[in-house]
Amino acid sequence: MAEETNQQAPESGASSSQPTSRPSGPRGGSGGRKFFRRKKVCKFCTEKIDAIPYRDVRLLQQFVAERGKIVPRRLTGVCTTHQRRLTRAIKQARNIALLPFAARY
Repeated sequence: MAEETNQQAPESGASSSQPTSRPSGPRGGSGGRKFFRRKKVCKFCTEKIDAIPYRDVRLLQQFVAERGKIVPRRLTGVCTTHQRRLTRAIKQARNIALLPFAARY
């Protein structure tokens, strides 16, 4: 019996000295849990706003980046119909000079 325990000890010690490889993710990450992102809800649908006013600069500035670009709907969470109305209102506000076309340098 003593011989059996001696024989098993070197085998387990030899296997533990070898480095264990972890499966990596597709982007070279650790392959752990994925980040769960909460689904964004359209601001205009929840507040039941049908017409987006082009004169409301504070509302429109929330959907325009610092550089003057319109923020895409995958980042803002606005639905497709309101995104189209929003872009139309932003473009109208730009033409009337309520919003800048580009950022100042």
